[in-house]
Amino acid sequence: MFDVVIIGAGFAGAVLAERFASKENKKVLVVERRNHIAGNCYDEVDENGILIHKYGPHLFHTDDENVWKYLSKFTDWIVYHHRVKAMIDGQPVPIPFNFNTMREVFPQSLADRLETALLKNFEYGQKVPILELKKSSDPDLQFLADYVYEKIFLHYTEKQWGQTPDKIAGAVTARVPVFVGRDDRYFNDRFQALPTRGYTALVKNILDNKNIKLLLNTDFKEIMRIEDGKIFLLDTKFDGKLIYTGQLDELFDMKFGALPYRSVEMKFETIKEEHFQEPATINYPNNYDFTRVTEFKNIHPVKSDRTTILKEFPQTYIPGENVPYYPIFTDEAKAAYEKYAAEVSKYPQIIPVGRLAEYRYYDMDDMVKRALEVYEEISK
Repeated sequence: MFDVVIIGAGFAGAVLAERFASKENKKVLVVERRNHIAGNCYDEVDENGILIHKYGPHLFHTDDENVWKYLSKFTDWIVYHHRVKAMIDGQPVPIPFNFNTMREVFPQSLADRLETALLKNFEYGQKVPILELKKSSDPDLQFLADYVYEKIFLHYTEKQWGQTPDKIAGAVTARVPVFVGRDDRYFNDRFQALPTRGYTALVKNILDNKNIKLLLNTDFKEIMRIEDGKIFLLDTKFDGKLIYTGQLDELFDMKFGALPYRSVEMKFETIKEEHFQEPATINYPNNYDFTRVTEFKNIHPVKSDRTTILKEFPQTYIPGENVPYYPIFTDEAKAAYEKYAAEVSKYPQIIPVGRLAEYRYYDMDDMVKRALEVYEEISK
């Protein structure tokens, strides 16, 4: 009945389904455990008439023109530049930490000196990872690195990951830089925008193809099994491609043990005020159990005498109880994942794609790019 089966209806699964269906006229079955498409990018209008992101704020940004052109076939865009502040000593200041931030937290003479030191050692417009800045021999930059490390980086990282920064891979810690310049935007990519009708509508358009069959509220193990080196779909041997975007340990029944993930408890609140805060997101590195507060009316403006905010409380992932948001990038976790990667390599039919299946971090544009690349590799 089907040439390709795809597990997961997030960006990775949707893009690959669309490619096989539209480019090769293949029959594709997309199986999704949740009751909705779009994965963690899922958004919906709440009781206050505000478009909220159910699994935390998702802001599209990319420098990849191919990704931009591909997605633009399925949506119109609203230009949006995300800005974030961090609560430092009771004062919300712009992040990434930049020249403007320095002038809000330091005396002018010190801010001038730090700015000069940064420009002497780094290029204008460069994002310098905080752990790299800590290696500087310049005493002014050492001071700046220690300040940012303590006030913005250390405790936020400990809350977010449940680990000290030295145990986390550099790809993660590099996401907290000092920006050499005055650009207060959280991202500096060429293309920054929101789908006009939201991410759910965008993914729905991607999946809108007569060759794609979507099955929601279905665990893939209800209809598929792997046995004696073979794949079975509804008790019939399946010889097509199986694109898997879920947890790789789950695919093989945890035979090498569970891989560690980090989860987040999402607590939405209705505030009986027109606005709650000035930027869309304020990070809380210190003194609070939550890591950030997002006000969705500042992302998707709408007239309302109420507003919706989201507080995020990082927590340990417990299978069956919460959502696995982020793979934990430690040496031990990587070694455990490699066992599953070796196992899946025994099945040429199975192609793992995505944050959970590949046990790596992807932004939305990275995920779309990866899915397009995987399709090209397979189609060859």
